[in-house]
Amino acid sequence: MMEQETHPFTSRKKLPHEIPIWIDPSAETYFITMNSLPRGTNQLTTASVAPALLQSAAYRHQSTQWFNHLFLLMPDHIHALLSFPKQTKGIQHVIKSWKAWTAKHLHIEWQRNFFEHRLRHDESATEKFHYILSNPVRGNLANTPDQWPWVLWSDPRGGDLQQGWGAASRAFSAR
Repeated sequence: MMEQETHPFTSRKKLPHEIPIWIDPSAETYFITMNSLPRGTNQLTTASVAPALLQSAAYRHQSTQWFNHLFLLMPDHIHALLSFPKQTKGIQHVIKSWKAWTAKHLHIEWQRNFFEHRLRHDESATEKFHYILSNPVRGNLANTPDQWPWVLWSDPRGGDLQQGWGAASRAFSAR
C-alpha cells in the first residue's frame, strides 16, 4: 500500500504587516496592492463604485488615517503609494478597516490580506509611481496613462489631493 504524499504548502501563511519599532511609518512610503474577488471581474472601476472608492480614499487622507501619494483603481485590484501616521493600530488595521467599510457599503468582495512593501529609496518610489501609472496601459485599458480617470494623487511637494494622471506624472517626475 502506497503512503499518501503530504504537501508542505497546504495552508496559506499570514503576511507580516507589523512595522519594526525603529521605523517611522509617517516618514516612509509603502507600495500597497489589494485584489478583489473574483480576479478578472470588474468590481472597482464601474461608474457607481469607482468615484465612491476614490472618495473613501480621500476621506482617509483628510482624516489622517493614511497619507495618499498615489491611489489607482484597476478593474480587479488597487495599487497605492501610502504613508501612515504614527499610531498603535498599524497598517494592517488601517487597510483591513478600509476594506471592511468598502465591502459593507460598496459590496466589494476582497481577497484576504494585501501586499505591502516599504520603499527604501527615492528611486524605488519613482519607479513604483511610474509602474502604477502605466498599469492601465499595460492592461489595454488606456492608450496613455493620462487617459485613465481612476487615480487619486497628492503632489509630493505638498498640496491637496487631485484626480487624474497628467499633472500627477509631471509632479512626481519633478522630484
